[in-house]
Amino acid sequence: MKRTLGTCYYPEHWPREIWQEDARRMADLGLTWVRIGEFAWSRLEPSQGNYQFGWLDDAIAVLGNAGLKVVLGTPTATPPRWMLDLHPDMLAVDEEGRARKFGSRRHYCFSHEGYKAECAKIVTAMAERYGTNPHVAAWQTDNEYGCHDTTISYSDAARIAFQDWLRARYPGAGNAGDIVELNKAWGNVFWSMDYDGFEQVDLPNLTVTEPNPSHSLAFRRFSSDQVVAFNRLQVDILRAHTNAPIAHNYMGRITDFDHFAVGADLDIASWDSYPLGFLEDRVGADEAWQRRFARQGDPDFQALHHDLYRAVGQGRWWVMEQQPGPVNWAPYNPTPLPGMVRLWSWEAFAHGAEAVCFFRWRQAPFAQEQMHAGLLRPDSVDAPGLDEARQVAAELADAPEVAQVQAAVALVFDYDADFAWTVQPHGRGLSYFGLVFDWYKALRSLGVSLDIVPASRRDFSAYRLIVAPGLMHMDDGLKEALTSSEAQVLLGPRSAARDQDMAIPVPLPPNINGLAVTVAQVESLRPDMPVALSGGGYLHLYREVLEGSAETLEQTTDGAPVVVGNGHLSYIGAWLDHDALRRVVSRACEAARIDTLELPDGVRVRDCGSERFWFNYNAEPVSVGGLTLDAAGVLRQTFGKVAKMR
Repeated sequence: MKRTLGTCYYPEHWPREIWQEDARRMADLGLTWVRIGEFAWSRLEPSQGNYQFGWLDDAIAVLGNAGLKVVLGTPTATPPRWMLDLHPDMLAVDEEGRARKFGSRRHYCFSHEGYKAECAKIVTAMAERYGTNPHVAAWQTDNEYGCHDTTISYSDAARIAFQDWLRARYPGAGNAGDIVELNKAWGNVFWSMDYDGFEQVDLPNLTVTEPNPSHSLAFRRFSSDQVVAFNRLQVDILRAHTNAPIAHNYMGRITDFDHFAVGADLDIASWDSYPLGFLEDRVGADEAWQRRFARQGDPDFQALHHDLYRAVGQGRWWVMEQQPGPVNWAPYNPTPLPGMVRLWSWEAFAHGAEAVCFFRWRQAPFAQEQMHAGLLRPDSVDAPGLDEARQVAAELADAPEVAQVQAAVALVFDYDADFAWTVQPHGRGLSYFGLVFDWYKALRSLGVSLDIVPASRRDFSAYRLIVAPGLMHMDDGLKEALTSSEAQVLLGPRSAARDQDMAIPVPLPPNINGLAVTVAQVESLRPDMPVALSGGGYLHLYREVLEGSAETLEQTTDGAPVVVGNGHLSYIGAWLDHDALRRVVSRACEAARIDTLELPDGVRVRDCGSERFWFNYNAEPVSVGGLTLDAAGVLRQTFGKVAKMR
């Protein structure tokens, strides 16, 4: 499939007389896609039922006649002010019981039936009007589900919907539900928390101390299901009127709903990549690392999400928004190092992206994002990122297609595990995403390309190494699939530590056939309490006391087992620092006959069929493997030949 570029455009922000010139400049730049419409509800329906599509008809025609393809967004992330007058209780409510207000975006609760009905109306009207329009070549549902902490809502609408969700989850006899079953599953005998009926079950906020973790986990699962249902409502409407592919643009490190479940209803997974903003806002790196990569972004954060969304999209994925210059929303907002916009684009293509779309075409001179750079300045003069976008477009025109192949390594990623860790982290700052990211970085630092797969995966026959850290609940099917595979398998920590309702199972975890280890006790550690390992490096933050007859593969300097194994199964009973974890995964790669590399910090590779891409995130040239990589440099190596992409 041809790799393409695009941009995000807001014709409603600009005078009609410049649309045609904008479209011409986009086409001349080498862009293919233009996303529009996702924030335009007040212009499409200025009052209830008063549809004003003429301007959008015109914008689509102008763009299409210039040879551009339109991604049309449904505008449901920005309900207009009249909507709040119609449904004053549609707002999401935060954990402190405060309703969100109008004046920004994403101001709705996924559980509000009246709001969902209005969403269905606007999506239906758009689908009927543009479903067969030849210029509308793809659709996007809503915008950035979960952004700004908007997945979880503690509204009355959510409470009522949650009670119905629980009745279905604990059905009992007939349709009334079995509250006795819920009480038993949640352990409500503790602190006299038993309920007499589902209507008594409130939401798990504003309790005197922490709520029951089983209650909290159930509410997070419910909240995720509400996002899935909301997205499905729109997809079902669109499918009835169009054959064009449907996407949603996910975000970086948003894990409070199951992206795999949402993605099952879509054709394309996309995400919004802001490497510099995320470095300050979401990566979790120390100050020295943030300073070193302030203009480049973390060398692994974007790649992890590329691999994740390739899995969510079952092979089809885009970058719907790519940072072309400074953003406006991070603690600090530097300008990218020259060359990085190009590097980020090529890294996405190397990981299988079909399209990379730059956000945005022209910087807005007004409202919340007026400090967010675009490809053009507010006065329509080229911004620095445009030259790099033009360079990528020229390189795409001349370069052969990027061939994706099956990786030898699979990393199992599970949103439900993230829910469980969030409910019960057991230590300040501990998170499932943080653990997975550490394991991903260790593999990438060894030059390993990998696939991310969901915990629902059962066929691992294509992989030689499977890594699965932190899966708090592992059903019997997943355990069997891992133990019966012929791959090397690395598990832990906290693997199978809870049952499906968040209780500690007996036999104690991980309780995996063929792996003779039991977690007898756990502790979380202060950041200043690392424990040295005899082979170098240390464990920190979280530690398990391991018992059993499995072979000790790593131990503390005082002889306590940390990594144990039987045959192809290994269990890591601690949070390891980078050096120790790199040693453990390197040993597993060797056992799995997977080649590794010694890469300098900031240099990463991606293997694609018969070629290898090299990426230098450093602000200075680096020599590695007989190659010299420019600062922010990209090299494409095929059968020993290196193509310097300039």
